[in-house]
Amino acid sequence: MIKRELYKKTIRRRLVQLTGLLSLWMLLLGGRLIHVQIMQQEYWRAQADRQQRRVIRIAPVRGTIYDRAGRELAKSVEAPSIFAVPMEIEDPDRTARELARILKMDPEALRGKLSERREFVWVKRKVTPEEATAIKALGLAGIHFVTENKRTYPNGELAAHVLGYAGIDEVGLDGVEFTYDREIRGEESTVFVYRDARGRTYERAQRPVTRGHDLVLTLDATIQFHTERELREAVRRTGARSGIAIVLDPKTGEILALANAPTFDPNAFGRASDEARRNRAVRELYEPGSVFKIVTFAAALEEGLLRPNEVIECLGGRIVLAGHAIRDHRPFFRLTAREVLEQSSNVGTIQIALRVGAERLAQYIERFGFGRRTGIELPGEARGLIRPVRRWKPVSIGAIAIGQEIGVTALQMAAAMAVIANDGVWVQPHLVRAVRSREGEVVRRADPERRRVISAPTARALADLLHGVVERGTGRLAQLSGYSAAGKTGTAQQFDPRTRRYSKTRYVASFAGFAPVADPRVVVLVALDHPRTRHFGGEVAAPVFKRIAEAALHALAVPPDRPGERPLLALRANFASEGTGGESGFGASETTGDGGVQLSALPSASLLKGARGLIASAQEASPNEKGPDPPLVRVPDFRGQGVRAVTEQCARIGLRLIVSGSGRAVRQEPTAGALVVRGTTCRVEFQ
Repeated sequence: MIKRELYKKTIRRRLVQLTGLLSLWMLLLGGRLIHVQIMQQEYWRAQADRQQRRVIRIAPVRGTIYDRAGRELAKSVEAPSIFAVPMEIEDPDRTARELARILKMDPEALRGKLSERREFVWVKRKVTPEEATAIKALGLAGIHFVTENKRTYPNGELAAHVLGYAGIDEVGLDGVEFTYDREIRGEESTVFVYRDARGRTYERAQRPVTRGHDLVLTLDATIQFHTERELREAVRRTGARSGIAIVLDPKTGEILALANAPTFDPNAFGRASDEARRNRAVRELYEPGSVFKIVTFAAALEEGLLRPNEVIECLGGRIVLAGHAIRDHRPFFRLTAREVLEQSSNVGTIQIALRVGAERLAQYIERFGFGRRTGIELPGEARGLIRPVRRWKPVSIGAIAIGQEIGVTALQMAAAMAVIANDGVWVQPHLVRAVRSREGEVVRRADPERRRVISAPTARALADLLHGVVERGTGRLAQLSGYSAAGKTGTAQQFDPRTRRYSKTRYVASFAGFAPVADPRVVVLVALDHPRTRHFGGEVAAPVFKRIAEAALHALAVPPDRPGERPLLALRANFASEGTGGESGFGASETTGDGGVQLSALPSASLLKGARGLIASAQEASPNEKGPDPPLVRVPDFRGQGVRAVTEQCARIGLRLIVSGSGRAVRQEPTAGALVVRGTTCRVEFQ
């Protein structure tokens, strides 16, 4: 009996203990559940999302870059990208072989990617639509697609060194793409890929990207096209190592064209050499030679130390400074100051520099902007190489006065010539007119620096002297048809670091000038590095100046200022870049009734050579002259072709072209196969 009571008490005690333990356990469990599900709700939800959802970041849509007339120079388009989820791939070997065959990739490298125990790997980004279609047709397990944005340059090489390029992640790497990357890049998007417990994708969602601001450049695509073409032809014709050409408006500082040769296609910048991608116009220094004499003359005229018609003793073409003999290209004895500049006498210029003195000459060099960056919106601009006057050698005043012992960029030299063309005022050269929001509002407008360098009377007197260089002096091959021009030739020996002497075989031939003389609208600089045929600036660079300046003045609709002289030819050139929506092209343009654009340009007669088929037709300027009846031509079938291809065909057979839309040709008038008179206008619609 007693044992039974003890047993019951023991059982009750144990039940109480067990109940207590169970209650405590349930209390702790409940507390933990409350802690996890309520207090740590956000944490565990994030953990679940991390396991179930994969986030892919998509580069933003960069803003469009336009020229001054609203023609597209750079834009972003949608492009398919391919990624893989290796856990979903059943046969990595077969999948790698199929992908490699279409994408032209290494199958072994692909197989290694697809065999990794990873949740996500890129296969290839920004493939062509044809590649994406072919791969989708295979229906490969574990292979997925996402839409990204790809930077394209519809005009290929046009303005490549100004535009620069963007990388695979849509980040600007050079040119204005780099400088204005923050403004035009926009905001990135994200793609959410959801997976089940077995790692299989069951849903995918993409958030829209935010487009960046647009850039409106100062470039004129017409002038840029002509400048690049003439520079390329000059480099080919002279065998030069490279070339630079710049066209700018002296009154506003706006750069209308900036060209380098060799150049590259920013659509395939990775295949271009460093040499081709180098922007020599702002990054490379050279000794300007006789073009720099404008600074010496400006200093002497401004200080009242020189009169244009006073006689300068040129000593038979040889002067000795501190034991160093400096010679003229031929003997001169007594020349007026005007003739010293016209004949580019080194000795006469040095005699003038000795009047100015080293201190004052150094001040004017600085005032003209040499030795400091212009502030152009391009990365890597060089300052130039100017020694402080205290470090000048006894011979330096003579060498620097004629453009030696000094390193300048082509842009600095063009800006200095613009000072003379702009009544003595230096205006900061710039490439960006405005930054616009995606709604079209102007976010920022160009506000270039301005400063007076020399007085207006001095600038006009020097402009008159430079006009004489073109009319009677070393720059006669720079004379324009229908326009007055002023400028200065330069033939600079290059310093050879191996011999520590100036080379007798390597030169920089250059010409810088402006037109028209009374009311300058353009400043043009041309520089050719190491031409192998002839090396004098007046022979190889001045003719290039002529052709570029004539094309630029016509594109700007500047009336000729020489009534007795007319341009040799009146040409109609029809050119539009791929995908420019019909509102773009080259030449002074007028909108047609159907929303297309008719484009015109007037190169000089010499521009016909090397025109690469882009000049559509030509006729004599005089409307009274009548030639033979024009021949008939058959209209090609343009359907399915791009704007550039259609333009070139029209140019070859002499048809004028009106472009509407962008993309590939879908309709045309006249119809394919029709016989029409050469010079007939064809309307082609692109989609």
